[in-house]
Amino acid sequence: MSEKTIPVSSTSNEAQTAAAPSSKKGKKAKPTNIVIPPKKPKLSKAERRALQEAQRAAKAGGGAGGGKSGGGKGGKSKESGTSASTGGGGSDDGETKRSRGKSVNEEEKKDAAYGEDHQRSGAASGEDKMVSLFSHLPRPMAPLEIHHQLSSISSNNQLSNNHIHPAIPTLGHLYITHSLLGGNARCRAMLQTFALLLQAYTPPSTSRDFRHDVDHSLLKPAFQYWTTQCRPHSVSMGNAFSFLKLAVANLERELEWNDAREILLESMEAYVTERIEYAGKAISRHAGSKIQEKGDVILVFGKSEVINRLLLDAALVDKKTFRVIVVDSRPLLEGRDTLEILSRAGISCTYVLLNALSYLMMREVTKVFLGASALMSNGSVLSRVGTACVALLANSNHIPVLVGCETYKICNRVQLESITGNELGDAEEVACTDCARVGPSNRWNGTVENEDSSGEKSEGEVLADWKDQPNLKLLNLMYDLTPSDFVTGIVTEVGILPPSSVAVLLREMSPESAFKGTS
Repeated sequence: MSEKTIPVSSTSNEAQTAAAPSSKKGKKAKPTNIVIPPKKPKLSKAERRALQEAQRAAKAGGGAGGGKSGGGKGGKSKESGTSASTGGGGSDDGETKRSRGKSVNEEEKKDAAYGEDHQRSGAASGEDKMVSLFSHLPRPMAPLEIHHQLSSISSNNQLSNNHIHPAIPTLGHLYITHSLLGGNARCRAMLQTFALLLQAYTPPSTSRDFRHDVDHSLLKPAFQYWTTQCRPHSVSMGNAFSFLKLAVANLERELEWNDAREILLESMEAYVTERIEYAGKAISRHAGSKIQEKGDVILVFGKSEVINRLLLDAALVDKKTFRVIVVDSRPLLEGRDTLEILSRAGISCTYVLLNALSYLMMREVTKVFLGASALMSNGSVLSRVGTACVALLANSNHIPVLVGCETYKICNRVQLESITGNELGDAEEVACTDCARVGPSNRWNGTVENEDSSGEKSEGEVLADWKDQPNLKLLNLMYDLTPSDFVTGIVTEVGILPPSSVAVLLREMSPESAFKGTS
């Protein structure tokens, strides 16, 4: 049996050895003549630009050798044609190679053209000059863009389709050019424009509910146009707009449109009268009681409607004698308007810039009055940039800081810094360093004379070529946030309150209660 089993095992071994090469033949062997290129490394933006520049230079310098390369390709095509006649299928490979080469050249041309366009758009829009910490904020319009927008308003079909009144882009132009500054002025102008829109508006005959049409066809398009196309709205504008929407929603559906329009107009007029005009008078009365009869030196910063009012009332009505130090800062230089208003009233004034503040604060200032653009629920004050510096220095020198703010400027948002929520101004205003000649009236001319009569470059335009400097970026912030620790008291129409009581005011002065008070 051992003799019989031995040949069986030998035959099985032979079968296995015979099957082994057949299994190896079944697997595809890797070709030796194909070279797999390594993966290209991911290039940075600067490296891609350098590569595009090198490609453009090679194309520009290789114009003379284009014929030679074309002849070489032609020779290769002839060889591939002869090989196709002998080997078969070679013509298809030659055509695919040519088509691939053409597609690669087209893609390179597209990439180069896109790179040039992207560089031009980046240089024009100032994306490379944007400070990364504030890149989330909307970019302001340049004067040239404002001019193009205004020239296209008359031919803009979108405005006519949405039935936007011509008063809306007119007010938007005032917002963009900073012709209207201050929360009260912007809010008052917005409500006056809404009054014009309501007087000229008539709901369509097919309307089932005029309240829905007024809200979605009249109010929202106008407010969105100002906010998205012109300038971010202030807290005062947002609260007034919420009040107006609530007034529309509280109207009875069965009312005639003429009666409903009269109610809305009366509500807006009452809002301006009570929340702005009467509030300013009450703030003037409360804050004026803190001014002594003689000898006070009051420091103010920039321009605030309510602060100017209380100073005028204290000097002209109460006949108090005091001196005012007006602190101003570039680029808006709003303190010039404050200086003119107070000087005409016969009030003794001193005008300084922000960099001289420390010298004055330590020597003669007795009180600091500041305005506010918004009042956060945690007691922080949002105001013109530079206000926090004034409050900080006054607090370090133990000088009381009183902030005048109407209750309709209270915001339910909590903000701890000036980065998350702010507004960017045009960097060209910062680049214009000629403060003596460029004031608020002519700072939006777009172009300023760079040369004097002798043909030399003026000293005020040392930053005229700031966009060409690779390591230079300019930042123009509109607001800053003053912590509640630097504020002694907040003067409202209710009275002088500590910053910790802002949350109570926010609950009491909600839009619902404000509307009920006017009805």
